[in-house]
Amino acid sequence: MTPDQPPDPPPGRAPAALLRKVIHIDMDAFYASVEQRDDPGLRGRPIAVGGSRERGVVAAASYEARAYGVRSAMPSLTARRLCPDLVFVKPRFDVYRAISEEIRAVFAEHTEVIEPVALDEAYLDVTENLQGLPTATAVARAIRAAIRARTGLVASAGVSYNKFLAKVASDFRKPDALFVITPAMGPAFVEALAIGRFHGVGPVTEARMKGLGILTGRDLKARSLEELAAHFGSAGAYYHAVARGIDERPVRAHRVRKSIGAETTFADDATDYETLAARLSPLLDKVWAACLAREMSGRTVTLKVKFSDFEQITRARSLTAPVADRDGLERIGLAILRDVFPLRRSVRLIGISLSALHHGPAEAPRQLGLAI
Repeated sequence: MTPDQPPDPPPGRAPAALLRKVIHIDMDAFYASVEQRDDPGLRGRPIAVGGSRERGVVAAASYEARAYGVRSAMPSLTARRLCPDLVFVKPRFDVYRAISEEIRAVFAEHTEVIEPVALDEAYLDVTENLQGLPTATAVARAIRAAIRARTGLVASAGVSYNKFLAKVASDFRKPDALFVITPAMGPAFVEALAIGRFHGVGPVTEARMKGLGILTGRDLKARSLEELAAHFGSAGAYYHAVARGIDERPVRAHRVRKSIGAETTFADDATDYETLAARLSPLLDKVWAACLAREMSGRTVTLKVKFSDFEQITRARSLTAPVADRDGLERIGLAILRDVFPLRRSVRLIGISLSALHHGPAEAPRQLGLAI
């Protein structure tokens, strides 16, 4: 079976959902690689884009910095402790956006069905490609070569028959990789995959799954839909499907981002304000790092709380101007959190998001609006 030959559809499942040829393109350490490309003095050195030696968060890290454990959304002080020689570089989002447009122009030469995820990442549906290339693998190879030739940067690509597997494939042998998961390989590949490499399984969920004895895709596949739903709520259906190599989400062209958010499920439920505030802090770092990466902010801050019985509430506050900085986001988030108290049940999940998004530098907020 070739990389592009669809599998036989399972009984009762519409075959159209399984006939896609999907590529996931992910630029390797995009912001850091741009800075190293443009400043030869930074090449081979551990660098962090964003933040400073004293404060802020890392927006991106070079592979030299990642070798020390430095990651995006990490507080700068933590990154400096891990890598004392880390070089902090001020981000140049106008440059990153311009390069991203060049990269998307390459995509557009091959397909009209492009779903950008960020400046450095996108899904492409190449079930039909504009160049008439014989396979999705050939398309991915041509795209990677064109990106390198035009920008001097390296892209990794994953090729498969759905979005989940294409995403897993692009990350499987990074950096500078092209990896294909064929329909013939798919189910067995997922069974052998470590649970931490599943897209959508973060560190906390990974720890919970390991606590349940779920270490690999094979272990996940052995659990019933009902059991996964009991442990993971609505995400259980997603885990049940992808453990079987099934992901019927289409590639959505020209997707407009409506919010930027992050959430975490706790290993142990929490009931007091101080614990919840502490667990909210790294989420604030992640959200603001994503805002910096996209040069965006938002006027509406929403707090999400899921209780031990899986009941979920959201509370939001809207501003007259976009949130100006990470500290402002924290002040509003904590104010909303205080309003949730007193609690009647323990909390198992907390999340924070920004919506009513605004492109460009944020202005100082003038006043809080009403909670919605």
